[in-house]
Amino acid sequence: MAQPLVKKDDDRDDEAEYSPFLGIEKGAVLQEARVFNDPQLDARRCSQVITKLLYLLNQGDTFTKIEATEVFFAVTKLFQSRDLGLRRMVYLIIKELSPSSDEVIIVTSSLMKDMNSKTDMYRANAIRVLCRITDGTLLTQIERYLKQAIVDKNPVVASAALVSGIHLLQTNPEIVKRWSNEVQEAVQSRAPLVQFHALALLHQIRQNDRLAVSKLVTSLTRGTVRSPLAQCLLIRYTSQVIRESGNNTQPGDRPFYDYLESCLRHKSEMVIFEAARAITELNGVTSRELTPAITVLQLFLSSSKPVLRFAAVRTLNKVAMTHPMAVTNCNIDMESLISDQNRSIATLAITTLLKTGNESSVDRLMKQITNFMSDIADEFKIVVVEAIRSLCLKFPLKYRSLMNFLSNILREEGGFDYKKAIVDSIVILIRDIPDAKESGLLHLCEFIEDCEFTYLSTQILHFLGVEGPKTSDPSKYIRYIYNRVHLENATVRASAVSTLAKFGAAVDELKPRIFVLLRRCVFDSDDEVRDRATLYLNTLGGDGSVVETDKDVKDFLFGSFDIPLVNFETSLKNYEPSEEPFDINSVPKEVKSAPLAEKKAAGKKPTGLGAPPSGPPSTADAYERMLLSIPEFANFGKLFKSSAPVELTEAETEYAVNVVKHIFDRHIVFQYNCTNTIPEQLLEDVIVIVDASEAEEFSEVFSKPLRSLPYDSPGQTFVAFEKPEGLPTVGKFSNILKFFVKEVDPSTGEAEEDGVEDEYQLEELDVVAADYILKVGVSNFRNAWESMGADCERVDEYGLGPRESLAEAVNTVINLLGMQPCEGTEVVPPNSRSHTCLLSGVYIGNIKVLVRLSFGLDGPKDVAMKLAVRSEDEAVSDAIHEIVASG
Repeated sequence: MAQPLVKKDDDRDDEAEYSPFLGIEKGAVLQEARVFNDPQLDARRCSQVITKLLYLLNQGDTFTKIEATEVFFAVTKLFQSRDLGLRRMVYLIIKELSPSSDEVIIVTSSLMKDMNSKTDMYRANAIRVLCRITDGTLLTQIERYLKQAIVDKNPVVASAALVSGIHLLQTNPEIVKRWSNEVQEAVQSRAPLVQFHALALLHQIRQNDRLAVSKLVTSLTRGTVRSPLAQCLLIRYTSQVIRESGNNTQPGDRPFYDYLESCLRHKSEMVIFEAARAITELNGVTSRELTPAITVLQLFLSSSKPVLRFAAVRTLNKVAMTHPMAVTNCNIDMESLISDQNRSIATLAITTLLKTGNESSVDRLMKQITNFMSDIADEFKIVVVEAIRSLCLKFPLKYRSLMNFLSNILREEGGFDYKKAIVDSIVILIRDIPDAKESGLLHLCEFIEDCEFTYLSTQILHFLGVEGPKTSDPSKYIRYIYNRVHLENATVRASAVSTLAKFGAAVDELKPRIFVLLRRCVFDSDDEVRDRATLYLNTLGGDGSVVETDKDVKDFLFGSFDIPLVNFETSLKNYEPSEEPFDINSVPKEVKSAPLAEKKAAGKKPTGLGAPPSGPPSTADAYERMLLSIPEFANFGKLFKSSAPVELTEAETEYAVNVVKHIFDRHIVFQYNCTNTIPEQLLEDVIVIVDASEAEEFSEVFSKPLRSLPYDSPGQTFVAFEKPEGLPTVGKFSNILKFFVKEVDPSTGEAEEDGVEDEYQLEELDVVAADYILKVGVSNFRNAWESMGADCERVDEYGLGPRESLAEAVNTVINLLGMQPCEGTEVVPPNSRSHTCLLSGVYIGNIKVLVRLSFGLDGPKDVAMKLAVRSEDEAVSDAIHEIVASG
C-alpha cells in the first residue's frame, strides 16, 4: 500500500488525514484507468486517475511490463481530448512510463504534431516528452525543429528545448554539440529562464575544454548576463576557473576576482549571496579578499527574511573554521540571532560565536546558551556540545565553567546520541586538559547514578578504571563504583566489578578495601558478576597482597585482548578438566570462521537455509556443513566466506528468490533460496539458468536442481563455477528461474499429474571484490598495525572526485572493500574536513589485512584519500590498492 503524504510541520497524530491519496492501491487505480477507454471522455476524472498513477510511480511502486503497456496504450487515446489540463497530465505520465522503442512509435506522430502546434504549451511539453522517450534515430529527424525551438520567441518553448538538450547531452552528445550557435544566441536572450538554461547547456557542451570554459567566462563577465539565475551560475563557473588557475597565480592576484566583488553590489540578493559564498570558498583566501564578502553577509544577518539570515550565518559558520578573526566583527549581530524563532539559525549563530569568541566572552555566552538549550532538538544540541568542546580546548583556562555547563546539561532530559556526545566531550577534555581530570571524573560519576543507558554506564566505568587510579585521591571514586554493584542491571554490575579490580591493582593502599568489596560481589545473583568477582579475588591475594606479580596483574586487567573471541570460546568448550590448567597462549590467533550472521527480523520467514540451525553454531558453520553434505562440493576444500542473502526478486512477487554466494579458493557456489508464494501451484524440477557471458573467467562446473517446491516451503538449488585460484575474480551473472508448474486443488491439496514448463526472469547478480574479504575486527588497531610491520606496506593517494559529503565518501570506500571498521571510525563527525578510518579483515587465503584511510576535502566537495595497507603478503597489499583504483 502506498504511504500517505503528511505535513512535515505539523505535530498532530492524525497527519494522514491531510493526504488525498490515503489508502490507494495499485490494483484499484489500474481498474480506474479503464476510464481512458470511455467513448465520452471525462477530462476531470481522467486527470485524477493520472495523478494517482503518478503518485504511485513516485512512491516507488513498479508496474509490470504488461501493466505499463496497458496503461500506456490507454493514455494514448487521450490525445483526442482538447482539454489543456488533461493534455499536460498526458505528457507527464508518458514521460514517467518511459515506453519501449517499439511502443514509442504509437505516440511519435501525435507528439510531433503537437511540437508544430500553434499552442505554445503543446509545443513546449511535446519537445520535453519527445526528447525523453526517443532514441538517436528519431532525434536526427526532429533536430531541425529543436534548433528552431532554441531561438523561439516564446521563452517557454525555448527553455523546454534547452532543458531537453541538457538531458540529451548524456546520451547523444554529438547531436547536441551541433547546436552551439543556437545556444550561444539563446544566452543573449532577454528572458531570464532562457538565459539561465542556455548558459547551463553551453557550459556543459564545453566543460571538457578548460580553455573554452575560460573564454566563455571571460566574455560573459563583461556584463551581458542579466538573469539573476544565470548570474549565479556564471559566478559558480567563474569560481571553477579561479580554482583551476590557482596554481599559476599569487595570493591576492586572482583572475576574475574583481567580477566577484562587483557582484556583491548586484540588486538581486541571490546574486549577492552567491558571490559572497564564492569569495569565502576561494583557496587561500586572504583577509583583504574576505572583507567585502563578510560585510554583505553581516548585512544579511539583520534581514527580515529567514532564508537570508540562515544562508548568511551558515556561510559565516564555515568561514569561522579557517578565519575566525575575520568573522569577529559580526559577533554582535549574531548574538541577536540567539533568540531567533528559527532554531537552525539560532544554533548556527551559537556555534559560530563559540568559534569566534574570545576568552573574556565565554562566561557571557554560557549564560545565553543555558536558556537556549531547552528550546532546541537533540540534533542541534549535539552541534552546540561539539562547539563547546572545541572552545574549551581553545581556552583551557575556562574549563571549569565549560565543564560545569556540560555537567548540568548531562543531567537534563535527552536521548542517547545527545548524552553520548556530552560524555565523549567530557572524556576528551579530561584527556587533553590535566587540570580538568578530577572535576570531570566526578561529573561522570554523578551522571551514572541516574544514567538510563547501559552502554554509557559501562563505558564510563571502563574509562574510570583507566583514569581514576591516576588522580590524587582515587578513594573518593570507590563509593560511586560500588553503588553500581547494588543498584544497576547485571551488565553494569559486571563492569563495576572490573573497575574495582583495576583500582585494586593500581593503588596499593586500596587493595584491602577492594578485596572486601569483591568478596561481597561473589554472592551476586548474576553468573557474570560472580565469575568476575571470583576471578579478580584469585588474581589479588586474600589479604590484599598480589598473588601474581604486579606486572602480570596489570597486563591482565589493563592489557589488550588480541585473541578472536570465536577461537577463545571454541578452545574453552574443547578444554577437558585435568591437572593441567587452561593455557590462554594455546588459543590460536588466526580467524577460524566468519562472524555470526545478523539475526533475521522478527516476523520474516526464513529464505536462507531451508531449516536454519538453532543454537551456538554460526551461520557460516551451518553453510559449510550443508555444502559438504553435497558430494559434488566435497572436494572444493575449505569454505572461505558466505555472503549475506542478495534479493533477486521484488517484494510480494509470485516467487521469492535470493542468493547466497559461497566463496572457495578455486570455486564459487551460488545457493538460490526459493519460495513459492502461490497456494494453488506446485513447482517441480526447479533450477536457475545462469548466463556468465559477462563473467568470462568463470566456468560452470555443476548445477543441482530442486526436485519439488510446494507452497510456502523454502528450498534451495545450487550452481557452481570454477574460477582462477586465490584471485578476487569479479563478474556479472544473469539468472532465469525455470520450472514445471502443476495446479493444486485447494480442497484436497492434490497436484495435477501434467505440468507446464515456465520460466521467471530474476535480477542480475554481481560478484565483486568485497566478496573475497572477510569482515574481522581487531581489539586494538594500533597494536595490530605496529605488529604487522611495514615490510608489506603499500601507500598511495587517490582523488575520489566530487562527493555529497565526507561521510558519503567514507561509506563508499568501506562498502567497496567490504572490511570491518574498527574503533567506531566509520562515523564522520559533522562539518569535518578530514577524517581517518581504520579497517581490518581477512583476504582470501586467510591473509590478514589492515587498512588506514585518510580522507580530506580538496575544495568545496572534491575528496582526496590516502590509502595505507599492511598485510602478511605484499601481493595482497597491492590487490587492495587495485580494488580501490578500479572501483
